[in-house]
Amino acid sequence: MNHKVVVALDAMGGDYAPVETVRGAVEAVAEHPEIKVILVGKEDAIREELERYTYSQDNIEVKNATEIIEMGEVPTKAVREKKDSSLVVAMNLVRNDDADAVVSAGSTGAILVGGQLVVGRIKGIKRPALAPFLPTKKGFSLLIDCGANVDARPEHLLQFAQMGSVYFENVMGKKNPTVGIVNIGTEEEKGNQLVKETYPLLKECRDIHFIGSVEAREIASGGCDILVCEAFVGNVILKFFEGVALTFLGCIKEGLLSSLRTKIGAVLIKPALKGLLKTFDVSSQGGAPLLGLKGLVVKAHGNSKSSEIRTAIAQCIAFKENSINEKIAKMVRE
Repeated sequence: MNHKVVVALDAMGGDYAPVETVRGAVEAVAEHPEIKVILVGKEDAIREELERYTYSQDNIEVKNATEIIEMGEVPTKAVREKKDSSLVVAMNLVRNDDADAVVSAGSTGAILVGGQLVVGRIKGIKRPALAPFLPTKKGFSLLIDCGANVDARPEHLLQFAQMGSVYFENVMGKKNPTVGIVNIGTEEEKGNQLVKETYPLLKECRDIHFIGSVEAREIASGGCDILVCEAFVGNVILKFFEGVALTFLGCIKEGLLSSLRTKIGAVLIKPALKGLLKTFDVSSQGGAPLLGLKGLVVKAHGNSKSSEIRTAIAQCIAFKENSINEKIAKMVRE
């Protein structure tokens, strides 16, 4: 049986592994029979979880890996020394063309290091970048970078904008997506040294549709498709979004359950409220791809449940079918 996309899943990565990772894989292949998932990790533990489900033997394979990279380990040391860890084994499947993508909810640092050391960068790409989708009033905006390059230079941010444009245009289907640089004001002269030096590079680049600076308060409105920044700023934005969403949800629940009258009102507005909360769910688009590598590496949230693992696996379809890596490589050559 030929599969369009083969995904190597780090079954031992994440807070709820292997229970939720295995369940997510089963749900993914049930929803998308064109996917094959290779569950990488401790075989006995994985098969014990698989016994709970009915699934196509053609769509799920188990590959044993005896080690696990824990969250607190030094990433470079762990990747270099734990050759038989679930993450490294999964990444080697991509490196050797036995899989099209790797998905992991494990250590972010290890995923970033492994992506570069094991999978490798596309020739010409100076730094890979994590690029999650942020929910907005108008749909989704791509945040790049959110965790891979804390000390980025202007030329790195320029490539982030170019890679982000390729990814957004092909995955979201929007031609000529808008690009903005995250800043403390909209005036061109505003910003720190990095922003000031990057701004003219973005302005002069013909590969992108640059619209200038974007202030943080404008992000949620969805006025810009691709938000360019270095990883420190991007990670703060991402974590703030997640925190606000959780707090907002908690406050709404508390308010709606505070009295009999509000409980009655809660029943009436429940359908609309569920839709609103789903719109601003940061995890609804799956994981964050590490753009700029020779193969697809997707970082899922460390606390991902099966639904997020399923979505992260499914997003590999569009990436593969639209030849994102090939188009990024072509963009760099030109």
